Amino acid sequence: MTVNDKGLYCQPADVYIDPLEPVSTAVVTHGHADHARPGHDCVIASPPTLEIMRTRYGQDMARHTIALPYRQPKQLGSADDPVWLSLVPAGHILGSCQVVLEYRGKRLVVSGDYKRRDDPTCLPFEPVPCDVFITEATFGLPVFTHPPLATEIAKLLHSLSVFPDRCHLVGTYALGKCQRVILGLRDAGYHNPIYLHGALINLCQLYQRHGIALGPLIPVSDVRDKQQLRGEIVLAPPSALADRWSRSLPDVRTVMASGWMQIRARARQRNAELPLIISDHCDWPELLRTLEEVNAPEVWVTHGREDALVYQAQKMGFNARALSLIGYENEDESG
Repeated sequence: MTVNDKGLYCQPADVYIDPLEPVSTAVVTHGHADHARPGHDCVIASPPTLEIMRTRYGQDMARHTIALPYRQPKQLGSADDPVWLSLVPAGHILGSCQVVLEYRGKRLVVSGDYKRRDDPTCLPFEPVPCDVFITEATFGLPVFTHPPLATEIAKLLHSLSVFPDRCHLVGTYALGKCQRVILGLRDAGYHNPIYLHGALINLCQLYQRHGIALGPLIPVSDVRDKQQLRGEIVLAPPSALADRWSRSLPDVRTVMASGWMQIRARARQRNAELPLIISDHCDWPELLRTLEEVNAPEVWVTHGREDALVYQAQKMGFNARALSLIGYENEDESG
């Protein structure tokens, strides 16, 4: 396994994992745009991830696709010296997976993006014992300890009761975070219609096709008199919080849902009156717990706060190093 300018490359299988540029064969861990790019000759991914990529990029997002269900091994490389590929759940978003590569009696696992919290929108992360574990470190600093989702949803509902005439505009990433916020509201007993920016609709419909009940959703574009949105919850991409689209909404209270909202400067940057700390990644204690459960002698750390996690992993007895991959931190997608 090596790293080059296109990304993480498995030479005996001749495949890239989440490559940064078009390649012959790409294994894609999940549908966020910083991991799932169009233009490859062949994409191997879970069936929901392929559906997400088609929804975002069109039916011709790759010349050829291979839908690989979870835990179903696939032989790659030469027949007399094969690499066995399988996918296991990562708990990040719908269809997200870890990539398991087995070769000559050794096992390497690429985590992709993952989280350890309960999330009814996707299958939970499964620790896979291995010889090498490649882990993300998006929130790989001791300062990051994420509160329960229910706590943050309660803040939103409390704000709605305190400011019943204000439209609560929630900035939330379109894939994964949006649907998780919606289900958090439903679990908290909020069964009113939730209003959506047009950019969120297709992916919510995709989740619903996968049997994830999101309750009544109404496009904001269907509301002729925007004054009717007083006291309602509107979800939109973070980029829409300060653009012309939001100016038509009445007396907006700006809310932002992201793990980055734990950092006050990030909340101010987003002009968030109400920051909600809701993350689709592991926090620091969950990263350390995962290293212990996987118990791989070698730990490679990528796209995130690498140095702190490498240092801590070494203190825990692992042979750890940073991969320093560039291009996997699109805050319009994840966090």
